[in-house]
Amino acid sequence: MKTILVPVDFSEYSEYALEVAASIAKKQKAEVVAVHMIGIPDSYLTRDEKQEIFNAIYYMEITRKRFKKFLRKDYLEDIDVTEAVKSHIIFSEINKVAEEYGADLVIMGSHGASGIKEALIGSNTEKVIRTSNIPVLVIKERIKDFKIEKAVFVTEFDKETANAYRAAKKFFKVFGVEPEILFINIPEKFMNSGEMHRKAYDFQIDQGKNKENYLDKVVFYNDYTAEKGVYNYCKEANIDTISIPTHGRKPIGHFFFGSMGEDIANHAKIPVITFKI
Repeated sequence: MKTILVPVDFSEYSEYALEVAASIAKKQKAEVVAVHMIGIPDSYLTRDEKQEIFNAIYYMEITRKRFKKFLRKDYLEDIDVTEAVKSHIIFSEINKVAEEYGADLVIMGSHGASGIKEALIGSNTEKVIRTSNIPVLVIKERIKDFKIEKAVFVTEFDKETANAYRAAKKFFKVFGVEPEILFINIPEKFMNSGEMHRKAYDFQIDQGKNKENYLDKVVFYNDYTAEKGVYNYCKEANIDTISIPTHGRKPIGHFFFGSMGEDIANHAKIPVITFKI
């Protein structure tokens, strides 16, 4: 891991993400790129060219000053930090910025979204998850010394999630952890033990596991809904990080019409990392 991208809106949640990025960067000797997306009001687009230039310079100067104050953190000492200001209005453009800087990981702070706001537009975090080609780590609270001790990879054992699972294992290996494979058995898609074992067997054999230990690190958990099952198991097992495969613009959607991945990333209290299929 060489470059970590952190979208910044100067909120406390951005600080949560920045501190986690600093913690990982120190261990990996990686660079941190802090990027702020400037959304210039549409009204400015109707003014004359001189006024547009003036407004751009004004916003840029204000942002530079805020960055200078925002990045004045003890935990950033001895870390290469690059600040970037991009005149993109929508957060889905983060993927283009990640490609520009050759980022290996995006870390976002998020408070989630709920109610009408979530139903109509979703959170900026969801927009990034839908479009990112690289893993996105979502942080909801301050973590002074970020580490991972117990993690899960949520799947239905679909073969198309195999690459995402390998990417998750590679990421967690940095922390000396092998993730459990978590399958949530729900009433709408109920499977008996034999059916679940057969799916797990096929998935694990494709991953290079032998017949004798194909159930190693595999967890079957029953619950009324998939999302609740993930939360309940993680709480019971003291899991500290959830990983989920995503389908580019739509999460893998293995239970909720394509929304489960975003729902968990949006609502989970513990860190969630998504991997594109």
